[in-house]
Amino acid sequence: MRVLVVGASGVLGTRLVAQLVQRGHDVIGTYNSAGHGERIAQLGAKAVQLNVLATSHVLDEVSRIMPDAIVHQATALAEAKFGRSLDKTFAPTNPLRTAGTDALVAAARAAGVPRLVAQSFAPYRYERTGASVKTEADPLDPRVPASARATFAAMGHLEDTVLAAGGTVLRYGGFYGLIDPLTESAMLKPVRKRQYPIIGDGGGMMSFIHLEDAANATALAVEQGATGIFNIVDDEPAAMRDWVPYLAQIIGAKPPLHIPAWAAGLIMGREAAEMIGKSRGASNALARKELGWVPQYGSWRDGFAVAYGR
Repeated sequence: MRVLVVGASGVLGTRLVAQLVQRGHDVIGTYNSAGHGERIAQLGAKAVQLNVLATSHVLDEVSRIMPDAIVHQATALAEAKFGRSLDKTFAPTNPLRTAGTDALVAAARAAGVPRLVAQSFAPYRYERTGASVKTEADPLDPRVPASARATFAAMGHLEDTVLAAGGTVLRYGGFYGLIDPLTESAMLKPVRKRQYPIIGDGGGMMSFIHLEDAANATALAVEQGATGIFNIVDDEPAAMRDWVPYLAQIIGAKPPLHIPAWAAGLIMGREAAEMIGKSRGASNALARKELGWVPQYGSWRDGFAVAYGR
């Protein structure tokens, strides 16, 4: 297949390009920042500079390339700093998920591209009642913290737009397996500095996915043309009281602090503290069944040990 990977120079995009090339596909990878094209070319793909917010340029390029499939992996997180406000962190990415998605869908429709696969996110989004592990059929939580409303709305827009176009939405778990400054600031650094405390009883759930497993699932979604929403997560949703101490131990850090839920509410706001402290995990059963996908790292325990163990 001729596959256009938008956002091919990112942490997931590079792994996806490499896997698609290895599987024999003709891959065209886009980048926006100067200097990133060489990274794509070294993986065996053709590099094309593209700003997905420039609608007319997107229409022209897709029409010129005429791919069999488009994979939307565009984000702007290379210099991101994660803090209390997700909206502040994701401010540069949100337009890529709204206007950028609109441009890609319009271009795909105009060029007759039959397959469209797009990146979304599973953690913290499912309704925080009932079962501790959610499927794609479960509702999303309408109680979004003020500090995350723009970000969640952007993901919702992407999902609705892609699904309406007959495409595929992949709700990835929390990425790990990066060896770069983003990983250090996003997950390892706060754990190492004891800035990632366990809230309340530590029952808030997180679903993880190794980047190589995420890329593999994406390649399968492209090849099979399966449509709808798929959770791309490992087999073991992780409670905060389990994964944070384990990661601290793996990297040689001190055990995490514990704070009561009411104190966390004073620090980060009640809604945000509840979102983290009562979050639900995600099930990968549908992706396993429909895509035939089997993650190499079925548990974050094994994956963390390989990615971050000494």
